[in-house]
Amino acid sequence: MQGGGREASDPCVRRLGRVEYEPTWRAMQDFTATRTADTADEIWLLEHPPVYTLGQAGKPEHLIAATDTPVVPIDRGGQITYHGPGQVVAYVLVDLRRRGYGIRELVNRMEQAVIDLLADAGVTASRLEGAPGVYVDGAKIAALGLRVKHGCTYHGLALNVDMDLAPFAAINPCGYAGMRVTQCRDLGVNLTISQAEQALAHTLIGRIYS
Repeated sequence: MQGGGREASDPCVRRLGRVEYEPTWRAMQDFTATRTADTADEIWLLEHPPVYTLGQAGKPEHLIAATDTPVVPIDRGGQITYHGPGQVVAYVLVDLRRRGYGIRELVNRMEQAVIDLLADAGVTASRLEGAPGVYVDGAKIAALGLRVKHGCTYHGLALNVDMDLAPFAAINPCGYAGMRVTQCRDLGVNLTISQAEQALAHTLIGRIYS
């Protein structure tokens, strides 16, 4: 949303705190459906209460253990993943037509933003062929999934910061049986959620808008 002299190319960063998944997803859909060519991009930073989300290609059999945690089928790409407290979620509401590149390039830039953040903390992270996201020694530290509608994106990425990783044991993360997960705290990167949000916003803006 524009105002105060903001250029349409400058993203508006919103820190939403801990919010329920489904209303936030609906708000992303509404924002994308009603934005115009002049609407500024937005990045939403937040946490969710415990929830599994199942992407459009998601197979229910990737939920491999009984759980009381809700499972929400949604409209992003990808398989099943988990969101919970201690994980920073960044929803990236970007008009790709203004950026001049496509969805694959955006995914690459978002992954690089996480790689940059971890490199700044002394941790070497990388991509994994055929499995979007960011990995440290083969263990997933950030999941990524997007939807594009009318040239504009929503959904985004989730970075494990300081959380209970046990719920990942009930799923094949992103559809990969036996995939290990990790988090910043276990790698000696001691960031608060607020610090992680600030660092992630900085690296995302630097990569997406360069």
